[in-house]
Amino acid sequence: MAATVVRYLRSVGSPTSAAAEPDPLPGDALPRPDLRAVREDERAPVAPAEFRAVLGNFASGVTVITAPATDGADGPAGFACQSFASLSLEPPLVTFMVARTSTTWPRIARAGVFCVNILGAEQGALCRSFAVSGADKFAGVAHGPSPATGSPLLDAVPAWIDCRVHAVHTGGDHLIVVGRVEALGAAGEGDPLLFHRGRFGRFAP
Repeated sequence: MAATVVRYLRSVGSPTSAAAEPDPLPGDALPRPDLRAVREDERAPVAPAEFRAVLGNFASGVTVITAPATDGADGPAGFACQSFASLSLEPPLVTFMVARTSTTWPRIARAGVFCVNILGAEQGALCRSFAVSGADKFAGVAHGPSPATGSPLLDAVPAWIDCRVHAVHTGGDHLIVVGRVEALGAAGEGDPLLFHRGRFGRFAP
């Protein structure tokens, strides 16, 4: 896990700590590929607006991915994420996708751990607070440390999954982050927060 994260951070030019660089890892550092998958003189096969409109028909749950503060950081990291899914039962793995332009992801990568906070139907405002950039996302948000990694576990979430970074893969303009589950829990009640066609929703009787 640590080797995967260090290779990623080196590939994007982020320091792993304020101390001297560790000895080189076996193998080459992962290169940072171009964000574009087509050349400037090529026509993209699908227009971005059409892609978003069609994919918006797929309803998903909503999560907040959090990580503890690392050395030199002002505080914990977190962002709203709908691209989360279970991946493997044996071993227990989950995955989420994050834009390669995200300023929060490098902080999570440096921590090497994260907690997936699955939001409930009444937590739309909480999701919005973690969807903004350049603000203190944890201001006024009650939370405690998750049991395995110490990542922020938000109060009153219906379920949570505590993970260590297992692997990071490139997927176009996003990164595919795989986490190995260390602990998890659920309240067992309440409806989930859903996202569909750009709006929040919930199950109806």
